[in-house]
This record gives sequence, structure tokens and C-alpha cells, in this order.
Amino acid sequence: MKKLSKFYTALVFLFLFAPIAILLVFSFNEAKSLSVFSGFSFKWYGELFRDAETLNALRNTLILALSASAISTVMGTAAAVGMNKLRNRYLRAAMDTVTNIPMINPDIITGISLMLMFVFVGSRLGRATSLGFGTMLIAHITFCLPYVIMQVLPKLQQMDRALPEAAMDLGCTPLRAFFRVELPEIMPGVITGAIMAFTLSLDDFVISYFTQGNDFQTLPIRIYSMTKKTVTPKMYALATIIFFAILALLLLSNFVDDEGSRRLREARRSRKQEKAGKTKLSLVYGVLAAVAVAVLIFVFAPAKPQVLNVYNWGEYISDGSEDSLDTIAAFEEWYEAEYGQKVQVNYATFTSNEDMYAKLQSGAVSYDVVIPSDYMIARMREEDMLLPLNYDNIPNYENIPEHFRNLYYDEENRYTVPYTYGVVGIMYNANVVDEADAQGWDLMWNEKYAGNILQFNNSRDAFGTAMYRQGLSVNTTDTADWDAALAELKKQNPLVKSYVMDEIYNMMESGEAAIAAYYAGDYFTMLDAAAEDVDLRFYYPERTNYFVDAMCIPSCCQNQELAEIFINFMLSEEPAIANAEYIYYASPNRVVYENEGYIEDMGEEAMDILYQDQEHFAENYNAYAYRSLDPEMLDYINSLWEELKIS
Repeated sequence: MKKLSKFYTALVFLFLFAPIAILLVFSFNEAKSLSVFSGFSFKWYGELFRDAETLNALRNTLILALSASAISTVMGTAAAVGMNKLRNRYLRAAMDTVTNIPMINPDIITGISLMLMFVFVGSRLGRATSLGFGTMLIAHITFCLPYVIMQVLPKLQQMDRALPEAAMDLGCTPLRAFFRVELPEIMPGVITGAIMAFTLSLDDFVISYFTQGNDFQTLPIRIYSMTKKTVTPKMYALATIIFFAILALLLLSNFVDDEGSRRLREARRSRKQEKAGKTKLSLVYGVLAAVAVAVLIFVFAPAKPQVLNVYNWGEYISDGSEDSLDTIAAFEEWYEAEYGQKVQVNYATFTSNEDMYAKLQSGAVSYDVVIPSDYMIARMREEDMLLPLNYDNIPNYENIPEHFRNLYYDEENRYTVPYTYGVVGIMYNANVVDEADAQGWDLMWNEKYAGNILQFNNSRDAFGTAMYRQGLSVNTTDTADWDAALAELKKQNPLVKSYVMDEIYNMMESGEAAIAAYYAGDYFTMLDAAAEDVDLRFYYPERTNYFVDAMCIPSCCQNQELAEIFINFMLSEEPAIANAEYIYYASPNRVVYENEGYIEDMGEEAMDILYQDQEHFAENYNAYAYRSLDPEMLDYINSLWEELKIS
């Protein structure tokens, strides 16, 4: 039996720590691969410390966690004392129930409800931006408070109620009795509650995602934005540093606890130890006060005169990693040199057009530049969510050729400047898939590769694959055509390994799957990171989706001229080439695709695939690109999608 229990314990520890061990080992890997260790290197640690955005997100996370834990500890301790003094059991039960709601309530419900409340209050106060550091701090205090109360209240209930009463009988005021008698007794609960609050705040993603503003990004949100491509090994390096920092704190905590227990026994016989205890307590209060002052300074500090808020897809701009240009930092430096004024760019990311649209529509935040896709641009234009551009402030627009102008989403060429474009194709592992089978959309329905096929995990793209295969229009309003596409997807369903979006990177790079439809630019990202036994290839079916992502200025913009200057900068040679090389998507900008250095760096295969038949792009685009459908049609498509996923 002992052997079995030891085996079980070892198994539990294996499941708990094996993923962490793998992460630690591969943080020192020379290459990006998570499957092959190609040599020991500190490369990714160097990359981490050069990544200003990640380090800033880490700083923000620590500021938020320290502030939220300090404030919630003070408030939670006070609340626990008040609840402990309640004598009406029904009122006390009601208070317990209310306190437990944030712990039991799903995070997504808490996040959405808090966001709506902040937006409502912000709109009543006439604020252009309702969300920011203050809202995130309030949200974190909200979900941390119950955990502090849960730790402090039992300590109060275990304490002899006669102690504070005896202190007051001897002349103490109630407040002094609390600090001199009660607080030392419940201090273990207070410290535990503070640690729990700090840990929960540090780790939170869901509530932070819904309550973040455009000028404050935490580390979990930063890492999530990276999944547009794949989480780079510099994040493994950061996780390794955090792991060892926490391990050191735990060891120190255990040492302090042992030392504290010894000193506590001595303190009963020594006034000197009592004074030391008072000093430590005073230090705790001093730290809490300092944190509170820091929070007030952070929240109420005057805003910088020049601020630009940019909203883009995750991993969709050159950010300085791997010796690339830091586009945002380069713009800030260029603007100061050109105009003699400093500018701060708050750069935030979204994961889908729908997320971006919902954020802007809610009025929760204000952005100056957004980069959505064509069909969403058309919708935003129809709903008066975009401002007409002053092209006099964007002279580099002349680098955009005619066949990328006046497309359906901006027929009069008033609202947009194309940023990238692309085409959906099919990638496959040539070590698994026969070359003869790599034809058209049929490969996605080939029963020979059952369990090796990945399908889009969004309704529009998934239905698009079926409709292109059947020769149907992806913009039809005939429900019979959508029903036919559903039947086709149901036939494919038993062959599909998984419905994916960002998960496709790891699955295709590692060889876990062999066939997938995805965007051409992302194919080259996966090609660079693919394992040695994975031979990725790519081709375009005859009928497929064409798309354009373009820079626009939303109607909530606070500084249109500065936004137009930023757009013009993005079209200039150095940042335009750096961004195109970093994201691997095709650029509609002449200074990019005609640049000899860019052509050489990308290579013949990439240029052939990305810029295939560019002159006829507008013709194919008008034939096969997604259009914005009316809400009723979208609701019908979503109902079919739910039916497919349930089946």
C-alpha cells in the first residue's frame, strides 16, 4: 500500500511539474522549437530584456497586483471585523452570501458586467474613454476582497472575544484596542489574504481583458495577444524567471516563518521583542500607505499632451523582437525629431474583427487608429463609425497602386489606407499527404486523411471552404445555399481532428495535424518554426477568399491629424518593409514589393505565393471576398454553425 501511495504521489507531482520542467529547459533552447533541443543558449533571455513592451506589461501587472492586494487587504480586513460583530444571524448570512458571489460567479460574467457598469458611469460623466487603470484596479479589488475576508474572518472567530473588551476596560479606545490586541491575533489571516489577493490579481486574464483601457496592458493580455502567431520562447524565459523568483520567495517565507516562531516564543519574555514587533507592524502600515500614495499618483497624474491610441491585430506589427524594427518606438522618435514634441503611443491588440467592433461600439475606450478587415470596414462605414481621411496629411498614399483603391468596402476612397492583403490557401505536411491528393478544396474532404484535418473555428471561414468547393457565392442571401454548405460541413465533420484558429500554429508546426486551410502569410510563420520531420507545403485552390486589412480612423478619435501622421509614417519605406517582413503578409505598398532587399530577404517561394497575380487582385477580390451581411443573415449562419458544432 505504501508503494502504491508513493507511486500515486510521484504521478501527481509529474503531472504538476513536468510542463514547468519542459518550459524551463526550452527557455535555454537555441531555436524556437518546443520539440527539438538544438543547443544551449541565453538568446531568449536577451530577447526578453530587449522587449520593452513585454517588460512594460510586467511592470503594469506588478503595479496592479500590489495596488489591488494592498487596498483589498485593508478593505477586506475592515469588512471582516464588521461582519464578525454582527449579531443578527440573518443579516450575517446575507452578508456571507453577497461576499461569496464574486468567488462563485464566472469570471466572464463579472468582467462583462463590470465593463458595462464602467461604460454607463463614464458616459454619464461625459468621458470619451471609460476604461483605464482605475477601472482595472476597481475590478481587481472587487474579486480579491472576498478572498481576504475568507482568510481574516475565521481568525476573528477563533480569537477570544474578551481580549479587546479587556483592553478597553484597561483604558484603550476601540481603535487602539484593535491595533494593539486584535490585529496581532489575526495577522496570519491578513497576510494570507494579502498573498492570495496578490496571486489572483497577478494571474487574472478574463476580467482584465474586459476592463482594460487603451493605455494599460497586463502581462496575461500581452501573452494572449501573441497567440495570433505563436508564443515566442522569450515568454518561456520570462516564465522561468518568475518561477525561480516565486521559489525564492517561498523558501524565504518558510525561513522567516521558522525564525518568527522562535522569536514569538522569546517575545513573551522580552519587551525588546515586543518593540520589534511594533516596528514591523509600523513598517507594514508604511508600505501600505506608500502603495496607496503611488496608486493615487498613478491614477490622477496629468495626461501627456500628445497621446495616440492604436488598435491592431495581435502580432501584426514589427515590435523589435529578433532584431526587427520597433515600429512604435521608431514613430515616437521620428515624431519628436520632426515636430519637436513628444508623443506617447498606446498600442493595444484585438483577436478578431468582432472583438474590435464590440469594443468600439460599446464606447468603453477611444482609439485613434484601427486596422480591421474589409467586411468589418464596410459595416463600420455604414454605421458612421469611421471618419473621412484628409489625404493631404498622408502623402505616402501615392505608393498604393490603383488596383488597391476604390474597392467595395471604400468605393469612394474616403476612409481607408490598405495595410496588408492576403489569400486563404491550404497547407499540408508533404511527409503525410500524397502530392497527387493536394488539389483544390477536395483535400479537406479526403477520407484518407481522417483525423489529420483542421478546419476553421469560425462560421464565415468554415462555411466559405464548403461554398468555394461547391461553387456557391460566399455572399449569397439564399438560405438554401447556406443549408447546402452545412450539409457539406457535416460530411467533413467525422474527418476533422479539431476546429481551430490560433491553435493551428503548434498543431501544424509539430506535425500533430497534416492538413489545414489558413492565410498565406501565416504559412511562412509556421514554416520557420516547423519541426525537422514536418515538411510544410502550400497551394491556392482555384476559388478562395481574398481579403484586405486597412488603416482607418474611428469616429471616437481624439486626435485625427496625429492619427493621419501615424498612417503616413506606416507607409514610409523603413517601417513598411519591417512590418511586411515581420508578419509575412503581402503588402500593397510599392516601396515594399519593389524593394530589392525585401525581395531577396523574402525569397523566391514567398514572393511567388504572396504576390501571385497581383495585377488581377481587384478582379479576384471582387469575385471572392467576403461582404458584410445583414444581421438577420448572420443570425441564420450562426444558427447553422451551432447545429454543426452540436452534431
